[in-house]
Amino acid sequence: MLFSSLTFLWIFLPIVLLGAFLLPKKAVNPFLVLASLFFYAWGEPIYILLMLFSIGINWGTGMLTERFAEKKKGILFANVALNLALLVFFKYSGMLVSLFNSAASRWGIGLQLETPQVALPIGISFFTFQAISYVADVYRGETPAQKKLLNVALYISFFPQLIAGPILRYRDVNEQIEHRTVTFDGFAEGVRRFIYGLGKKILLSNVFALSVDGLYAIPMDGRTGLMAWSAAVLYALQIYYDFSGYSDMAVGLGRMMGFRFCENFNYPYVSCSVQEFWRRWHISLSVWFKEYVYIPLGGNRKGKLRTYMNLVTVFFLTGAWHGAGLNFIFWGLWHGFFQIIERLGVNKLLKRIRPLAWLYTMLAVTFGWVFFRVENIAHALAVCKRMVLPWLYVRSTYPIESYVNLHTLAALAAGVLGAGVIQWAGRRLRLTDKWKNSLFETVFLAAVLLWCIASLASNTYNPFIYFKF
Repeated sequence: MLFSSLTFLWIFLPIVLLGAFLLPKKAVNPFLVLASLFFYAWGEPIYILLMLFSIGINWGTGMLTERFAEKKKGILFANVALNLALLVFFKYSGMLVSLFNSAASRWGIGLQLETPQVALPIGISFFTFQAISYVADVYRGETPAQKKLLNVALYISFFPQLIAGPILRYRDVNEQIEHRTVTFDGFAEGVRRFIYGLGKKILLSNVFALSVDGLYAIPMDGRTGLMAWSAAVLYALQIYYDFSGYSDMAVGLGRMMGFRFCENFNYPYVSCSVQEFWRRWHISLSVWFKEYVYIPLGGNRKGKLRTYMNLVTVFFLTGAWHGAGLNFIFWGLWHGFFQIIERLGVNKLLKRIRPLAWLYTMLAVTFGWVFFRVENIAHALAVCKRMVLPWLYVRSTYPIESYVNLHTLAALAAGVLGAGVIQWAGRRLRLTDKWKNSLFETVFLAAVLLWCIASLASNTYNPFIYFKF
């Protein structure tokens, strides 16, 4: 079930909010757990068993880690291995079998395995990482083991951030699970944030998605340099408004019910280095890898060479986390490469000329998105070639106007302005505080909500990129 669906907006969400407000306080958390399990089971009911297994095994492991402190390292290792084994089976088994079959054919081995047809449980990457962080925090003594199974169940399965994050650390929300207060101002802020996120998703990302999918469907020999650039830029905006919009909706839903979730985006397209980009993009994932992979590997404390190896490891895993394809691995290593060259001295040059630094960052990020979007690396390289040498590819029998129309251009203008320009101008002109919670913003949000509902009612194209992660 998507947040940007009429079923969620008109049926599920009102029922959940009524239950959360009308039920006795002791009954709210059990109700939210049941609602979250129903939400998860909506798409593929059988995978509710996987969710229940994850809840049970990680709750139990947390208890064992605290009780048998002398054996906690082995318990943690077993827990991480089990969680990752489930993740690998459901997410990467098909890719691994394909790689094995390809290698077997190349080396003359007469063994071919049947590629498993395993449906991907929604949000498995998100709730698996949350589960691991809970047990790891118990292991490190940063939070006590939670004796109440219900609390761990709510932490792992809570529907607002279940399928697209942000990735929560248990120590950041454990107090909120039992002790939180819903206020009128907090609820209003949650509604405000949710509508902004819904608008990002439906009014911007969905418009970009229609053009991007059309442009990438054009045969390569009919694709011009302008088409390649149009698809790349629009996809960069599509994925930003898709994912940040969903994160805004998650944060807003949490606020409606008294939770305060961490921020997941901070206008990444204003970044002037790839390092800064990752401090602003998918913040909760970056923090997770930093705390549970980069620092345990030694971080930057064991010399430059070890630091670079740790960075490569982290960004290899970042790419792998996003999807079961070599293109995602390449995308992760692409960003790792820029992280390293910036540490080798490029950053010093970037700080001298900020506009040039921003242009460099946007080029690195945009070319990276091509590999993220195009599954076949050779195909992605062909797209990049058209972007680098656009004057060699100017003829096509496919008119670009069929894919990039006035609606797309209007959304493009709004998307560029909304990715940091308007916010920067509002702060400089001291209009931000005047706008927030004003009558003008209220009217604006009402118009956005009505427009979104009308768009959904007319069966507007409504894909969700991070749904598959």
